[in-house]
Amino acid sequence: MCCHTIDEESLQRGEKWPLYKEQIAGMQFFDPHVHMTSRTTDDYQAMADAGVVALIEPAFWLGQPRTGLDTFRDYYSSLIGWERFRASQFGIKHYCTIGLNSREANNEALAEQVMEILPLFVYKEGVVGVGEIGFDDQTAAEEKYYRLQLELAKEAGLPVQIHTPHRDKKRGTTRSMDIALEHGLDPRMVIVDHNNEETVKEVLDRGFWAAFTIYPFTKMGNERMVDVVKQYGPERIMVNSAADWGISDPLAVPKTAALMKSRGISVDDIRLVTYQNAVTAFAQSGQIEESDFSSVKSIDQSQKFAGNTVLRGGQAPRVDKDSVFIR
Repeated sequence: MCCHTIDEESLQRGEKWPLYKEQIAGMQFFDPHVHMTSRTTDDYQAMADAGVVALIEPAFWLGQPRTGLDTFRDYYSSLIGWERFRASQFGIKHYCTIGLNSREANNEALAEQVMEILPLFVYKEGVVGVGEIGFDDQTAAEEKYYRLQLELAKEAGLPVQIHTPHRDKKRGTTRSMDIALEHGLDPRMVIVDHNNEETVKEVLDRGFWAAFTIYPFTKMGNERMVDVVKQYGPERIMVNSAADWGISDPLAVPKTAALMKSRGISVDDIRLVTYQNAVTAFAQSGQIEESDFSSVKSIDQSQKFAGNTVLRGGQAPRVDKDSVFIR
């Protein structure tokens, strides 16, 4: 297989991506944090073409505050319903985590109502954790609802997906882990997300999973992620795209894998941080069967969800029943 030199800037711009894909041909990826509600069907198709076979969509903030309980109810319902269906139409297995995000926890009157309905959703099929929860501005209200949701996760036997704050990240990350331990959670059941070079050592030393969000030109870049894996190895580290309504890249996981390969990281280590670690961590929910997405893909675009389809007038449905997954 021909090998091409990859630089991060051209990778993020999408230049020569067909050439870069040669380096990861045949590899499968699991994106454990991607907000597909904000993405298009073209993104699903591009992810499938790049080797993404499964993903987790955490409940999160939509960009402006929700103003009533029913907006939360409908949003959670879409994560376990329409969005899972939409992913299936492109051969991708969709899971989600359910929770009250830290930013909206500061509206306490509404947060109290949301806490009442969370148990109606966390036990649903396809829900693999409570998340993303934690801190934003590190307020007393955020801590209150973070603690309550840790208890809900314990009761449900689900992993926790922690959102670490963008500001004062190191203190917020340490505080998030301290509180999780106070509530008796096993660090192996906690995925600490949005790490950087400042936080990774403590997260790994304390036995938690360390997840990294690859955003273009911010948070963690592809090159920095390569350096982290070279320094700390692949154990308990996972890569995600978080791709949301802002400038982000739903192909961040396969692109990072391609860069890792070009930088000499072994295929086995790449597989751990872009696939297997996420499967292992979230399979503790009892909701993930790797056989559902590792080898067989059933796509039937003639199906509908609540009378709706991803197709538009005149488009022929793709039907590949029980087709063997080959790239």
